[in-house]
This record gives sequence, C-alpha cells and structure tokens, in this order.
Amino acid sequence: MKKIIINENQKGFLFKDGSFVRLLNSGKHRLSGKSRVEIVSVKEPLSSERCELDTLLCDNEIAKQTSVIEIAEQQAALHYVNGKFEELLQCGKHAFWSDKQRHEYQLVDISTPEVDGTVPRYIFSKLPSTAYIKVEVAEYQKARLYFDQKLIRILDGGTHYFWNTDVQVSVGYVDTRLTQMAVCGQEIMTQDKVGIRVNFVCNYRVTDYARVHTEIDDYKEQLHVAAQLAMRDYVGKQKLDELLANKEEMSEYILDRLKQKESEFFVEFVDAGVKDIILPGEIRNIMNTVLIAEKRAQANVITRREEVASTRSLLNTAKLLDENKTLYKLKELECIERICQNVNNLNINGSEDVLSRLINLMQSGSNPA
Repeated sequence: MKKIIINENQKGFLFKDGSFVRLLNSGKHRLSGKSRVEIVSVKEPLSSERCELDTLLCDNEIAKQTSVIEIAEQQAALHYVNGKFEELLQCGKHAFWSDKQRHEYQLVDISTPEVDGTVPRYIFSKLPSTAYIKVEVAEYQKARLYFDQKLIRILDGGTHYFWNTDVQVSVGYVDTRLTQMAVCGQEIMTQDKVGIRVNFVCNYRVTDYARVHTEIDDYKEQLHVAAQLAMRDYVGKQKLDELLANKEEMSEYILDRLKQKESEFFVEFVDAGVKDIILPGEIRNIMNTVLIAEKRAQANVITRREEVASTRSLLNTAKLLDENKTLYKLKELECIERICQNVNNLNINGSEDVLSRLINLMQSGSNPA
C-alpha cells in the first residue's frame, strides 16, 4: 500500500490497470501497488491525459461536481466564472469543476461575422485578436461593409466588431467631408485662337456612399473629366477679352454644368470658381503694353485737367485783384511778408536794399495825393 495526499484545490482520477476507477476528492488516500492517480487542479477545465472526457463524465460523482456545455458547429460560448468573463469557448464539449465556482455560458451564433447586440463590447478587449475583426471608422467617414465581396451595409463612425469566421470581411472607406477638386493647367483655345491655361477649383461632397463606388469606376477621375469638358465648352465659345472680363460668368456656367451631373455621380457640388487664367508670354507682353499706354493716357488727362483748373483759379484771382485795390494791396503785403521770412538782404547791381525800396514804395503809395 502507498499513501497519497490531494490538496484542497485538487482532484484525483484513480486508474487501475489503465482503466478509470473513480474520483478522489481532497484528503489522504491509500492505494494498492497497481493503482495510479492523476491529480488535476479544480481551476482548470475537466480533462485527463489517460482517458476521454465522456468517460470521466459517466462517473456520477464527477457529473455532480461539474458544469458541462456542448457547443454546436457555427456556435461559440462566452464563459463566465462567478459572474466575470473568463474566455470564449469554441465548438465541442467542455466541462468545468463547479463545486466551488459558478459557471455560466452565453451561446453566440458565428455562422456569420455579425455580432449579436447582446454581446457586451468590453468582451472583445479580453478575447484573442484571432477571434474577431475590428473595424474603426473615423467620425468624418462612412465605411462600406462587404461579406465575401458582397455589400452588406454602410457603417457609421465608431468601432465595429465582427467574428472571425470563414466569411471574408472587408471594408471600403468614403470621406464625408467637403472635398476640393482642382483642375490645373488646362490648355484651351479661345474663339479668337489664343491658347490659354486655366486653373479651376470646385468643392463637393459624396451623397451616396455605396453607389458612388459600385456604379462608377473611379468617380474622382470622372468628376475631373466632367469639369474639363465644361471648361473647354465655355472657353471655346468666348474671345479672350470677353473671357477675362467675365470670369464670374465662366465659374457659374461650369458649376451649373456640374450640378446637372450630381445624380449621375452621386455627389453634391457646393461651389466652383476660376482660380487663374494664364496667358502666353507674347500675349501677356502685349496686354502689359496696352495697360501701360492706357494708364499714361489717364495720367495725361488728369494732369491737363489739373492745369486747366489751376489756370482758371489764377484768372479768377486776377479779376478780383483788378476790381478791388484794397485786396491788391493785401496781396502785395503777403508777398513782402513771405519774402522777408526767407531773405535778409537782396541787392541788385549794387543798388540799395530791394526790401527797403519795396517798403518805401508801399509807404509812398499809402500817403494821400
């Protein structure tokens, strides 16, 4: 006989001649020489290296002390121990010691990647990454969800989880923000045969996130071509001078043409405008020359107008002085005052001081005859 001790958190499987005999609970046991004991922890699932699980479960004592769940194909089970999530159980039969712990199970359908709304979201942070697929969609995005390349639905912003099954899960993202499209450096011939380059911009946003990809091949390129054609159609019917004078009209025309195609492209055009019209070097030099000539002519007109106004003012002043002797004398005094402020002595041909002569003249003119 030999003695064996099984601890409190352990169980023992008694085997004799290779066959399972019975369950041994914690305590001290005496065994015969041909008996063997396999000791297992009660915190681990019920299993044995020496026999099958079904064989162990046939024992009444083991059946009373275990919790058993059998999971069918295309199913999984969320395993909770004492109210706390423990693990995700896959297809098959599982047994756990229940004499000291409470085991609960939540069956979930994994025949499709869709996650049942009853599955708590926090569970996924505790699962291995191979058990699920995580899809993150930004607030300014929409995502097209595909199962085996078949469109299922549109996902809004947020984090979405899907079971990792035989079904292939893929997503395609669409930006919902206002998007700018630039059509740069388009070389176009005007009606009067002048080659110009036009830079054009427009803003749009996608309205149908699914059809814009399923029914249109590269919708951004299609929008670009539509804008190019509208620009060529307008510029080709306008002369250069008209085009430069009516840039706003050109912008409105192109925007109207693009809006006519909104339902076709599944987008909404918000605004559009001509950014630049670039002229050839020779034409640009000619226009600069014309502009300089026009500005010079305008400057000459202004100069002549000011000269005429100044002459007219002098004529009016002379008439007033001629009609009013007192005003004439005051004007003389103003002139003398200005001279005296800037000149101390002024001599001509060695004669007496000119200022003194002017004063004498004024004094003699003021005496009565």
